[in-house]
Amino acid sequence: MFTGIVEEIGIVEKITSKGTNKTFVVSSPISEELKVDQSIAHNGVCLTVESVLTGTHTITAINETLEKSNLDLWKEGDFVNLERCMKVGDRLDGHIVQGHVDDTGLCVGRENQDGSWIFIFSYDSQHKGLLINKGSITVNGTSLTVVDCNDSEFQVAIIPYTYENTVFKSIAIGTSVNLEFDILGKYILKSFGNYVSNVK
Repeated sequence: MFTGIVEEIGIVEKITSKGTNKTFVVSSPISEELKVDQSIAHNGVCLTVESVLTGTHTITAINETLEKSNLDLWKEGDFVNLERCMKVGDRLDGHIVQGHVDDTGLCVGRENQDGSWIFIFSYDSQHKGLLINKGSITVNGTSLTVVDCNDSEFQVAIIPYTYENTVFKSIAIGTSVNLEFDILGKYILKSFGNYVSNVK
């Protein structure tokens, strides 16, 4: 479990393919602190650390993960948001994030508002029931508040600290991002759907 509060930015140093899987070597300030078998979110995708070397760690994404996320688009030199799983007793500064990406979105707009930024992302309308104004959304592993939304797009506001300390500064129009919708919204929507079905 994660909170969507990015710890560090990593750099994709090497990518190798084996069958339908891809293995990534990532360098970061926290890589040497990681342990084999530890879960860590990479742009919001929960992956298992396979090895740790000086300044780097290695993770592998299976085909299902590559199809659900933007990891298949990663290139050597790309920046990625990193977050280690939360500890019991820690403050929940963001919101409950599982690290299970639901879908990808596309940046369709970004506007500098004299120190802060508005980003607009398009998304698949099948998820429209999971977004509400002032609700929570995870974009590339970053916990954010939805400023505005409709059936195909949503907006988020990025403060200077988040812009400088996450991959948002490298997100341009046309960039694919990982989306995880609020788990509480998923349960509520499913329960409501079951209730309506039972009433019928």
